[in-house]
Amino acid sequence: MRRSHAIVVTIAVCALALAACGEAPTGPVGAGPVATTRVDLPKSYKFAPAAIVVKAGSTVTWTNSDNFTHSVQFDGEASPGSVMKPGDSTSHTFEKAGTYGYICAFHPQDMKGTVLVTASGSANP
Repeated sequence: MRRSHAIVVTIAVCALALAACGEAPTGPVGAGPVATTRVDLPKSYKFAPAAIVVKAGSTVTWTNSDNFTHSVQFDGEASPGSVMKPGDSTSHTFEKAGTYGYICAFHPQDMKGTVLVTASGSANP
């Protein structure tokens, strides 16, 4: 019982730390952005991971591992090459710090993601 309580407290502390930094958790309590430059589109109509963090100047690559065509669309605008047939990939370089939300234009109700771009040297993807 004590170990379970310690895990709950640890998760709550992590969520509060993210909130204090201005970043709300994007998944289950305590699940924050993952430091990576690769996002998979598995056979499940989702981006995995859905929330990532990268340094400014990083290039993120999305790979469509699903059986259906998907896209990566930022703020209502598709970037060139963002439509991916099964097996295709697309990449985008993030030059400026900020939070960038994106969707799959074909499945916006299910497929949403976020890229948190930190100042150079702030993240460890």
